Amino acid sequence: MLAKGQTITQWMEKLAPKSVAMPDDRIGLQLGSLQRDVSNVLVALDVTDEVVDEAIALGAELIIAHHAIIFRPLKDLQTDTSQGRLYEKLIKHDIAVYISHTNYDIAEGGMNDLMAEALDLRQTKVLWKTGEDKLEKLVVFVPKSHADSVRTAILDTGAGHIGDYSHCSFNVEGEGTFKPLEGTNPFIGSTGTVEQVEEVRIETIIPSSIKSRVLRAMLKAHPYEEAAYDLYPVSLNGKPYGLGRVGKLEQPKPLAEVVELVKERFEVPYVRVVGDLNTSIRKIAVLGGSGGRSVNHTLFHGADVLVAGDIDYHTAHDALVAGLCIIDPGHNAEKIMKKSVAARLQAMAEENGASTVFHASHIATEPFQFM
Repeated sequence: MLAKGQTITQWMEKLAPKSVAMPDDRIGLQLGSLQRDVSNVLVALDVTDEVVDEAIALGAELIIAHHAIIFRPLKDLQTDTSQGRLYEKLIKHDIAVYISHTNYDIAEGGMNDLMAEALDLRQTKVLWKTGEDKLEKLVVFVPKSHADSVRTAILDTGAGHIGDYSHCSFNVEGEGTFKPLEGTNPFIGSTGTVEQVEEVRIETIIPSSIKSRVLRAMLKAHPYEEAAYDLYPVSLNGKPYGLGRVGKLEQPKPLAEVVELVKERFEVPYVRVVGDLNTSIRKIAVLGGSGGRSVNHTLFHGADVLVAGDIDYHTAHDALVAGLCIIDPGHNAEKIMKKSVAARLQAMAEENGASTVFHASHIATEPFQFM
């Protein structure tokens, strides 16, 4: 069974919810249709002419990329321009393009977590908070006979996390009353008769990001035709999310060794470095893509070095004066995402019995030559 394009992008949005993306980011379906079966998917950092040729050779009907192919609104679509020819080739070969950008950067297990893991960072935290996963309290009333199954459905779907504890809930037994009206098909009782039933009130906490998923699981497990439940806003702080990560090495290393580690793990031949190569490095900040605006965040967290791309001249000077080291592996270091995304989506396809195959692009899209 092949997965539909729409199903595949829903899987991608579980990995990288669109709700956490930065404002005005160009994400989602940018070209083509998702209303068809997909046999092959190509995961790429950029969508270039060579990447499209790779997709054609694979027989891919969908490209999932990190960087948008339509970043600014189009005034026209002229196929005698280089960009127009790219769009034309995609359309003629019926290849859709879906973008997951800052939402993938920010998401748990996404770009910045991959970068932190590549450098063996521990005790990682968000570098640049952009929001938090707001919390709500779910209260549902369940007949005592089904309390265990409904509770399990709710908590196994991700509700009930408090700090480092999972499956947290509070349960109170009581008596519920209801009267099935004409046209109902009650699980318990008879039409027109007031019923009294032993019920359990189950309370737990739900992050907003998974609320719809938890409610679906709860309603599926609940035996009543009309489940009684409430949602309340709570004043507790939810889990923060944002750009970049900051964490610690197991043991301090001189900057020169961290430079070599970055080159090895991100598979880049050269990096630009700010700072004394003998500087002892323990705390590292990482940020995929352009990192110029993250220097102050890095200093706030007390990191010794920032690993990020596209650092401009004046920002480098500011960092040097502030005593902050920088390692710039270039924007293309984000290619680390290709194998990870393809593998995670492949696992989701197999879990759902889909035969769609996911491929990590082998095309190098680094625009710079290093002389």
